[in-house]
Amino acid sequence: MTRPVTHIFRLLKWGRTLARHGALRGIERDPNTPPEVKRLARIARFGTNQPHVPDYAGAFQDIGPAAIKLGQSLATRPDLVGEAAANNLLTLQDDLPPIAFAEIEQAIASSFGRATSELFAEIDPEPVGSASIAQVHRAVTTEGRQVAVKVLRPGIRKRLARDIETYEWAAAHLEAFGGEAKRLRPRLTIANFKRWTNRELDLRREAASASELAESMHGVEGYMIPSIDWDRTNGRVMTVDWIDGIKISKRDELIAAGHDLPQLAERLVLAFLRQAISGGFFHADMHQGNLFVRADGTIAAIDFGIMGRIDRRARQWLAEILYGLTTGNYRRVAEIHFEAQYVPSYHSVDEFATALRAVGEPMRGKPVSELSVGQMLDGLFAITRDFDMETQPHLLLLQKTMVMVEGIATSLNPQINMWDVSAPFVRSWIRDELGPEAALADRIKKDAETLLRLPDLVRRVEERFPAKGGAPEPPPLPEIELMWDRRRKSRLNWLQLLLGGLIGGAAVAAAFAVGLVHF
Repeated sequence: MTRPVTHIFRLLKWGRTLARHGALRGIERDPNTPPEVKRLARIARFGTNQPHVPDYAGAFQDIGPAAIKLGQSLATRPDLVGEAAANNLLTLQDDLPPIAFAEIEQAIASSFGRATSELFAEIDPEPVGSASIAQVHRAVTTEGRQVAVKVLRPGIRKRLARDIETYEWAAAHLEAFGGEAKRLRPRLTIANFKRWTNRELDLRREAASASELAESMHGVEGYMIPSIDWDRTNGRVMTVDWIDGIKISKRDELIAAGHDLPQLAERLVLAFLRQAISGGFFHADMHQGNLFVRADGTIAAIDFGIMGRIDRRARQWLAEILYGLTTGNYRRVAEIHFEAQYVPSYHSVDEFATALRAVGEPMRGKPVSELSVGQMLDGLFAITRDFDMETQPHLLLLQKTMVMVEGIATSLNPQINMWDVSAPFVRSWIRDELGPEAALADRIKKDAETLLRLPDLVRRVEERFPAKGGAPEPPPLPEIELMWDRRRKSRLNWLQLLLGGLIGGAAVAAAFAVGLVHF
């Protein structure tokens, strides 16, 4: 168990880095920041020269790999960190100097217990990508197949585990302040971040995700997932087919190659909707660096470390919410929020419908170029505080991906109308899933399943009722003792108290790290 003084020392170091980039100033100004945190922010920045314009991305880049990943997550949370900070964090590049090729070779050989020459006829020593968690090299297998080899950075698992443990400790203390910090559920935010990061650190999980997504998207024209070479894949190394194509961000090259950009934009949007709405399993890291366009116009996706999953009931709610917003049926959208228990029952459905109208109506009838899914979602997040809506991590990941997809689609076709592209698909899915035929088929299926379970039901009584659906069960939260726990106050020695008073201000770094306050 890491001692509190160790967590405080790490937070102090990170807090000073944030202060040097001007990233703590907003904490002091935000009216929702607890007074204790404001005081600690002033202590953390004492004696530093802060730039006039904060550079949040630069601060996270300097802190290290775990902070880079966390910063990318916070870039999609303007409701937490503020619009200016979120926009700045969008520039955060998961891009680090490459490690020596000799270390990469050693990592591959040790993970397989075989010489690399037995697996690959050739590996290009120059990486094609060098991120915070892994490095990618082009290679040729001993059978002559062109592949991409992704290798975890040596020691990265231990380093991320150490930093995330401190995030957990800090989030527990911040949540103990109550109020807005408690409503935003920082501990659950960090728990989900830890779960996603651990999944990225096991390349077998990423390979399995790629395989599952490829299976669910089988037969979808114009979208593909590279095949996994399972014989050359383990927890620390993943090998996939090499993708020859143009990065989807290189608009001029796509035009020069003769690709139809509006068609590509629509294809990308529909591919995402098929994943999220139809399949409930979606690629949640669809930024421009992870999408390529092949010569035949097929969009190829890579990097499946971050995936989203939504159960069937939540997908039905999501589809109805999207369709209700596009058609102006705010009353139904409000009812769904109460059915899903996103809004506590003591609030008024009618009042919530009016708040939704305030978000949706300003966008209705606007020119195509002014329509924005991201803007609509940001507006929805803006009213969560008034209606005591708790953070829904599965919806946040979906929102992040929707904003990414919209950004790419708009860069390909500035005139694309996301609602016009999405509405027919969503309408068709709702008809198929919620229409009378679907209801009858669903009832028959459930009755058949119940009959098959009767022998077991007779022998035992279920200990609890099944979950109502909607949000997945949150991960268990670690037990963390607060430094100011009354039971332990008398046992804190003078050194801990002194450190807690003098450098405890560094805990404010965690307020940025877990995204609890606006900037």
